[in-house]
Amino acid sequence: MVKSTHSKNDASRDNQQERLNPWWIVGFVDGEGCFSVSTFKNKTCKSGYQTLFEFVVTQGERSKEALEAIKDYFGCGNIYINRRYDNHNYNLLRYCVRRQDDLKEKIVPFFKKHKFKTTKQQQFEIFCKKLGV
Repeated sequence: MVKSTHSKNDASRDNQQERLNPWWIVGFVDGEGCFSVSTFKNKTCKSGYQTLFEFVVTQGERSKEALEAIKDYFGCGNIYINRRYDNHNYNLLRYCVRRQDDLKEKIVPFFKKHKFKTTKQQQFEIFCKKLGV
C-alpha cells in the first residue's frame, strides 16, 4: 500500500486553486483590494523608520467565504476582523498579506502573470518597485 504524502489541507488547497478562476481574483482585487506601503517612526530600526508592505482585500463579514477562498488560493496571509460600531449591521474583514517572502514569492508573481486592466496596474507596479521586485 502506498501512502499519500499530501495532507488533507494540501489536497483541498490544490482543489481550491483548480476551482477558483485567477481572473475572478484579479477582478475582485481590482474592486476591493489594495497594495500599500507605509513608513513610520520606529526607534528599534537602524534608520529610525520602519516600512510595512501590505496586500489587503476588504469585504463585509457576510462575504467571508470569498476572502477565505482567496486566502486558500494563495496559501498565505490572515483574515482579520475590523469591528464596526457605527450604523452598519456587520463588521468588515481584511485579508492581509504582510510577510515579504509571501508577497515576493506568491502575490507579486500572480499579479505579474494576471495583469490588471485598470489603473490598479500602475499602483501594483509602484508597490513592486518599492518592494524591490
